[in-house]
Amino acid sequence: MNASLPDADAAGLADLLGSVRETLSRLTFPLDTPGATAAKLQTRTAAEQLDDYILPRIKSLDAPLLAVVGGSTGAGKSTLVNALVGHPVTRSGPIRPTTRQPILLHHPAEGHWFADDRVLPSLTRQRAVVVTEEAETVPASQIPSTHDAGSAAQLLLQPDTMIPLGLALLDAPDIDSIADENRRLASQLLAAADLWLFVTTANRYADAVPWKLLREAAQRDILLAIVLDRVPHGVEEEVRADLHTLLAAEQLGHAPIFVVPEEQLDPLGMLPPESVEPLQRWLRAISADAEGRREIARRTLEGALRALGHRVENVADAVDDQAETAARLGEAARESYAAALDAVLESTKDGTLLRGEVLARWQDFVGTGEFMRGLESTVGRVRDRIGGFLTGKPPRAVTVEDAIESGLQTVIVEEAAKAADRTQRQWRAEPAGRGLLDPGTPVMSPDFTDTVAREIRAWQKDLLDLVRSEGADKRFAARMLSFGVNGVAVALMIVVFASTAGLTGGEVLIAGGSAVVGQKLLEAIFGEEAVRRLTRTARMQLQQRCEKLLAEERKRFTDTLHVLAGEPTSQDLRALAVNLTQRRSVAEDLRNDGALPEGGQ
Repeated sequence: MNASLPDADAAGLADLLGSVRETLSRLTFPLDTPGATAAKLQTRTAAEQLDDYILPRIKSLDAPLLAVVGGSTGAGKSTLVNALVGHPVTRSGPIRPTTRQPILLHHPAEGHWFADDRVLPSLTRQRAVVVTEEAETVPASQIPSTHDAGSAAQLLLQPDTMIPLGLALLDAPDIDSIADENRRLASQLLAAADLWLFVTTANRYADAVPWKLLREAAQRDILLAIVLDRVPHGVEEEVRADLHTLLAAEQLGHAPIFVVPEEQLDPLGMLPPESVEPLQRWLRAISADAEGRREIARRTLEGALRALGHRVENVADAVDDQAETAARLGEAARESYAAALDAVLESTKDGTLLRGEVLARWQDFVGTGEFMRGLESTVGRVRDRIGGFLTGKPPRAVTVEDAIESGLQTVIVEEAAKAADRTQRQWRAEPAGRGLLDPGTPVMSPDFTDTVAREIRAWQKDLLDLVRSEGADKRFAARMLSFGVNGVAVALMIVVFASTAGLTGGEVLIAGGSAVVGQKLLEAIFGEEAVRRLTRTARMQLQQRCEKLLAEERKRFTDTLHVLAGEPTSQDLRALAVNLTQRRSVAEDLRNDGALPEGGQ
């Protein structure tokens, strides 16, 4: 289904992003393809960043910047946050992880920016009392753990007069937490940030997990500051230089590095104020510069939009993989049932159905031996002999019809079972196919055998109707009545199935001769051209009914692929990605949408 996509040069950026969000919300990746799990994560991450950061920031470029304090377990994030505000506000201690629930510190005058679901709408709010300079302080390790009692899906809002206007600090869970929920939330919060304060230590700054996130920061062009914590005295410059080299290799050499030396904490669990003074000055300079804050927000937003475009492209690739897998599974089912149809139709042409019971009943019906001896007689004598047979004995056409029904039913059911088995084996060969197969589902529909019998009887009735229609002409009516409509229809069935390709030995002579009897009988009534036309029509009608039967059985497999029916196509997603990458700058978009005054950057 193709979405109605706004032109990025004509429609507002918010409209475009709304289309992106709506399209992402319809993606489920129902097939177990190799990239499905990663694609689901990409989709969820893109949707969360739209909800948590991009859409809120577009609506309010002047809202306070959100600085997320992130890092590994035990890096000292909470201790750093306490030092930045000058008193304990978030719990710290030796038990890991200490930060189980995110805490957002903001100036009391700016609480309205965070009180509703404007940012991080998936997190419920929990409000704390306002902390002032005059408030009684308690050690960081003894702070009432209201947020520890809550879940990670709650955001604790902590007003504090020591937080400068225009800036908010968010103490996030550990990026390498042993709890999956905490790790996921840490990544979500970092994606919602205007700037990162990334905390690491002198002996852990080269760990792999932080660098994965730092590379994402480089891709997003987010404002980043590195806090190198617990650095032993005397090696500060050496460690700083080594870290700077690593950052430069990842295009992050511009990120300021703030070194916090290893210090003894005071009785309140606080660092000496001077250890974080450079970082405090840097943050206060940002908060005091309204135009600078706007530029940071614009720059981060630009980076987030670029990253979103790339992520949507990656998701489109995964959608292609889903479609290709579904096409491959569907083709496997179609090929299996096409082979079954070919086998059934071949059995109606090569004489297979004239073996055994059908052949015996036909011989019984026409008295094959007698007619074989009279094949060289005139057509009139053939007609007279058959007429005498039909009038002298009870009609046995129904017996032949029953034998044909039974034989044809057996062939169709057997070939359908083979097709189902082939399809199941091919589908089980890959995870997506296995996931669609219900272990308790029978090989065929429970009533398939009965359905086949009904279709064969319907075809036999079609032949009766054909014969009646052809015999309606006065020229043929008398001749046909002398043989009986059922008898003529049975002869037509035999002619439809007649060939010697599948028979051997004496069967060739018997079945072939029997077919000639039927052929001569029909020609005696209708003429050669009419017999050819009747035979073609009868075969076509039989083929159509066989196709219908096998197509219905095939649908038991292919209908399971309809799980993709409501999914956006890769074309939808790539069109959105193109619009994202070809749009104007954020500043121009917002100005044209009325969200940015003239002169804003």
